[in-house]
Amino acid sequence: MNHDITYILNTFLFIFSGVLVMWMAAGFAMLEAGLTRTKNNTTILLKNISLFSISCLMFYIFGYDLMYGTNNSLLGSGFFASNVTLDTSGSYSGMSDFFFQVMFVATTASVISGAVAERIKILPFLLFVIILSGFIYPIQGHWTWGGSLTNEGGLLEGFSDFAGSTIVHSVGGWAALAGVLLLGPRTGKYINGKIKPITGSSLPLAILGLFILWMGWFGFNGGSQLAMGTKDDINIISLILVNTNLAACSGVIGALLTTYLLFKKIDLTMIINGALAGLVSVTAAPDISIPYSIGVGFIGGIIVVLSVIIFDKIKIDDPVGALSVHLVVGIWGTIAVGLTNKSDILTQLKGVVLIGSFTFFTSLCVWFIFKIIIGIRVDNYKEEIGSDITECGLEAYPEFKKL
Repeated sequence: MNHDITYILNTFLFIFSGVLVMWMAAGFAMLEAGLTRTKNNTTILLKNISLFSISCLMFYIFGYDLMYGTNNSLLGSGFFASNVTLDTSGSYSGMSDFFFQVMFVATTASVISGAVAERIKILPFLLFVIILSGFIYPIQGHWTWGGSLTNEGGLLEGFSDFAGSTIVHSVGGWAALAGVLLLGPRTGKYINGKIKPITGSSLPLAILGLFILWMGWFGFNGGSQLAMGTKDDINIISLILVNTNLAACSGVIGALLTTYLLFKKIDLTMIINGALAGLVSVTAAPDISIPYSIGVGFIGGIIVVLSVIIFDKIKIDDPVGALSVHLVVGIWGTIAVGLTNKSDILTQLKGVVLIGSFTFFTSLCVWFIFKIIIGIRVDNYKEEIGSDITECGLEAYPEFKKL
């Protein structure tokens, strides 16, 4: 009887947490729609629903077994998620594990959508999501969460990334950076060496997206405990949820103070990214302590503001700040684990470099092939008119069309 109860509780954790993480897809869609221009909002929504669907299918067909298979030291094997089963002999259902894990790969793909927004063609973007979710993400995931390089004697032995500051968020950031470098900035963003702000369409939508993501993150981090069949497990999950929330709050304060000190104004878009930065920062180790989580989130909020400024200065155009939030702060959160007794800085750096190098250069090759074969950027006319009409044939707000 006790075995059955443990099984039910652990499986329920995967199911409920997976539902919360799935809700993050809506958060990314609203955040990106709010921080980009109205003429591209339909495209943003289309990309987000499509990338979610593609990611889930590709992870089922290829990714899950590549990530968690055991027939090869560096690569899993098998197709159609052969590890997924309803066998109740274990501590949880393999079906529920797949459901939870597949939401993470969809999150990784969502990171890319915002960074390449407003100038990428839909087709090459979706083709890239196929490669990312079916192969790039699960291969590096097999090295870490799959255990092939973190086992005793492995190259990444001791590397720790509890819920994916690097494995999920920075991987999405590295893949996005490769695409952004080949795409170039939006037309009119940088003129005669000066930065021209391109404002988004709706701050209310953006803040709605933030709060949806914030809520979903409780499943993202809490579910990564992977068990709640004992009092110790449920106590750790409670700590994780508190830490996740406080890290986001401290990220807001870090970004708020930084923007005020630098600009004498408080920029809401920076505050939004500050909250996300706090969440990404703590994701690598949300199970340590409250003071650690507040500190790592606060520093993440400072870093994200400085990163956005630096990316603009070197003319890397990121409409929603995804590179700063997920790549840069993801690296910070992963390295910060090395300051605790869970790992050491050298091991954490090794993981960041290995995973980052593999993801960036593999993604760069894929993006480059697509650029040569089919092109990845819309032409100047289509960019000026907007992707909604030229790529989708629909406007997000047709009743407000200028006459």
